[in-house]
Order: sequence, then C-alpha cells, then structure tokens
Amino acid sequence: MTTDIAASLVIGAPEIMLAAGALFLLLLGTFRGDRALGGLTVGAVILFGLTALTLVDDPPGRQLAWNGLYVADSFSTYLKLLILVGASVSALLALPHLARLQSARFEYPVLLVLATLGMFMLVSANNFIALYVGLELLALASYVLASFHRDNAKSSEAGLKYFVLGALASGLILFGISYVYGFAGAVGFEEVAAALRAGQSTGVLVGLVFILAGLAFKVSAVPFHMWTPDVYEGAPTPVAAFFAAAPKVAAVGLLVRVAIDAFGGMVGQWQQIIVFMSIASMLLGAVGAIGQANLKRLLAYSSINNIGFLLIGLAAATPAGVSAMLFYLAVYMVMTLGAFLVLLAMTDADGRPLERMEDMAGLVQTRPWIATAMAVFMFSLAGIPPLFGFMPKLAIFNAAVDAGLYGLAIAGVLATVIAAFYYLRVVKTMFLDPPASAVVVPQGRFNLAMMVAAAVLVSPLGLLLIGPLTEAGRRAASALF
Repeated sequence: MTTDIAASLVIGAPEIMLAAGALFLLLLGTFRGDRALGGLTVGAVILFGLTALTLVDDPPGRQLAWNGLYVADSFSTYLKLLILVGASVSALLALPHLARLQSARFEYPVLLVLATLGMFMLVSANNFIALYVGLELLALASYVLASFHRDNAKSSEAGLKYFVLGALASGLILFGISYVYGFAGAVGFEEVAAALRAGQSTGVLVGLVFILAGLAFKVSAVPFHMWTPDVYEGAPTPVAAFFAAAPKVAAVGLLVRVAIDAFGGMVGQWQQIIVFMSIASMLLGAVGAIGQANLKRLLAYSSINNIGFLLIGLAAATPAGVSAMLFYLAVYMVMTLGAFLVLLAMTDADGRPLERMEDMAGLVQTRPWIATAMAVFMFSLAGIPPLFGFMPKLAIFNAAVDAGLYGLAIAGVLATVIAAFYYLRVVKTMFLDPPASAVVVPQGRFNLAMMVAAAVLVSPLGLLLIGPLTEAGRRAASALF
C-alpha cells in the first residue's frame, strides 16, 4: 500500500489538477464576471484535455495512494477518459444555449469541473469514505446545475426534486456503509472483501442492500428511477445532456467497483438484486417512453432502459460482462449526447427551445441534415444493425448467455423490441408527418459540427472502432478480476 505522500501526489495528479483548475476558474470568474463565460468554458475544456494527458500513460497494474483510499488502474483510467469526453462536450454545447436564454453565468464551467472532480474520486475510490466524499461532491454540483435557470419554475423544481431525492439516496448509502463497518469491521474495499472471505453475516447483507439501493438512485435504475424524467425535463437541456452522459458513466463504474471489489464474495446475494433491477429498468424504460410527448422525458426513459441493459453485464459477474458494459457505456454516451445536440439545435424564431414530439414533424423537409442525424441516433439507440449501437447490445447479450443467464438475455431482447417502437416513432414523425408550423432555427455551428461527428461515430463507419474499444474495455475489466 502506497503511503508516501510524494508518490500519492503523482498517482492522484488528475484530481489535483482538476481541484486547482476549479479554484483558478472560480477566482477568474469572480473578477471577470459573467462576460468571461466563453473564456472560462474554453479554459475548462483545456483543463480537461491536460488532465486526459496525465491519464494516457495507463498505470501498470494497480496503484494505491493516500493509505489505500485511492486506486489507479486500467478500469479507472478508461472511465475517466469517458467522463472527460462527456464533460467537455457538455461544457461546449451549453454556450449558445445559455447566451440565447440570457443565463450565461461564469459558474457553469466551474460547477462542471467540480462535478468532474467528484466523478474522478468516485471511479478511483477504494474505500467507502472516499466513495461518499466523491459522491457528495458530484451531487452538490449537480443540484445547482439542475436549477441553473433560477428564474425558470421548472428548473427550480428539478433542482429541488433532485436535491430531496438525492439526499435520501445519500442517506441510504451512508446507513448501509455504517452496517458494513459495524459487522465487517472495515470500510476499505479490500478489507471488506477479506472479512467476507472469512465469513459472511446478515448485517453485511443488510448494509449491501442499502448501498445498492442508494447507488440504484444514482444510476436511475428501477425502482429508484422516479426523479429522472422530471429532472431531465426541468433542467436546462445542456445540463440534462451532462446528466445523461458523464455522471452516468461514473455511477455505473462505481456500482461495478463496489460490487466486484468490495462484495465480490457475495455474488450470489447481489446478483439477484441486479437481475431484478435490470429486468425492471429495461421493461419500465421501454414501456414508459411510449406515451411521452416531451423529447427530454423520452430520452430520460431511454436512459433508464439502457441502464437495464448495462446491468445485464454486471449480473453476469464475469470479465466478459464488465468488458461489454464498458463498451456499451462508450457507445451509449455518444448516442445520447448526439440526441441532445439535436434538441439544442431546435428553436423557434423567437429562440424558444422546441422539445415536443410535434415540433419534430416534417423536420426532414425543413432541416434534412438535422433530421438525418437524429434518425441515425434513434436507430442506433434502438440497436438496429448495421449501426454501431447494435454491437454493444450484442456483446451484453453474449455475456449473459455465457454466464447462463438465459432468462435475462431473453428479457433484454424483448425490451429491445418494445423500445424500438418509440425510437422509430421519432423517425416516423420527422420523415412522414406534415411539417410543423414552428420555424426551426439551428443555433451554434460548433454544436452542429459535434452533432455530425457523433452521427458519423454511431453510423456503420463507427464499426471501425470496435477493435480498439473492445480491447480497451477488456483490459479495463481485467483490472477488477
């Protein structure tokens, strides 16, 4: 175990850079004011890029720092790079939106950097105390981001709902941690795993249930999903895009590390919980989206549905299952960010956002490029070959079959068929319905460029990335086993 402070500073350099960068941006914004938003955002993205450079040199094996509180390995590196991509895109896509709605305040990039710092701490946590600190840092920044449009009633409501339910989830996790500490006598993941090998107790099982319940809230898994549609709808669209991308990656990574590293000796117990959450999330996410008229709520149910698919890989509890999860996370993040970029590109002549299904009617006749990009994202989210979104679903189902979870794989296939209905409904509205009366005015050329890039990545051309992504996912998963 690494206890040397100098070595710990080197291993924890990414987090130190983000913390120092957040303080610098905050001071700069305080003196320069809201007019510095663009520069601060670009500065945040540059900071993310520099942080990524410190992660490119993949750590050999498993490195511990800060007396075992922190772990750096291939698993955390893979997730951190995905988080940086999601956070960078979320920072840049917000600029034209915030300027258009006169909500351009310098706090936005600062909060994104602080949230990213919390996510980094989450995926590198090797101790329940470090886990809780990272979780709260992410949560506190997220509550403010959800209510960033403070003059908008829906945004304030979203922030309040997120805060109340997030506090409940944090309480559940903290209560579960106290049970684990009381009966296992440790809070470090390795120490808890060693205690479980010596003998399991009912108290640890109770603590495990509470921890999984709290983490299920963070990943929007049924039955703790209730906040997701309301928060996505009420939060500013760039913030909803951020929630659907980077924090989702961090929360799923945390759930995997806790299940495999700390409770790897209780697979038989937590696997039943994960299987239930997976099936329930897939089915509710698929059925719940069918009647949605608001596209942000539809994408919220889509995220619940996709979390169900991701949990199939965790339920398999194998390196192949975790590798498939990591592959799925990368592709899902691109698809979801692309869909939100389409929503951000749609406003009426007065600059008001167009977020309802009827606003998409006949879009191919007024904005064919935007309609085509949205169709690519919808087909890919539905898992229709030969689009890239088909491959991670196939990998997840193969991992479930290899682990003997045939019923779970069948449920996943059925949920895919049901979910295809509402994805194709969006495509039908854009290509077959008469044009909407509202005028669609794209905003931000850079956002359009990112939209096109995302569409290319999830198109059949993205299949060229299968080899590097699957190999990176396999190497990251092997760090846990």
